[in-house]
Amino acid sequence: MTVQQEAPGGEALEVWIDQDLCTGDGICAQYAPEVFELDIDGLAYVKGADDELLVHQGATTPVPLPLLMDVVDSAKECPGECIHVRRVSDKVEVYGPDAE
Repeated sequence: MTVQQEAPGGEALEVWIDQDLCTGDGICAQYAPEVFELDIDGLAYVKGADDELLVHQGATTPVPLPLLMDVVDSAKECPGECIHVRRVSDKVEVYGPDAE
């Protein structure tokens, strides 16, 4: 996860979680444990390249291409609709509750 990957179409993607909407179900961590993890507070967070939880509000992490479908499935299945996947270049959400 140290190299930022590109999605189909050549666009680099990043993911973030809105903890205000997170229900703590852990579905995201089941789909993509390399990207998501529940913290002691029971909420999900993204993980940095060094596997450290990024607990500040709005923290993003690159979406590794081999895990793209797992991250997308996490966003689709999330009961809190709190997972946002967006293009790095223009911050447009491509998967998640605000996707165009």
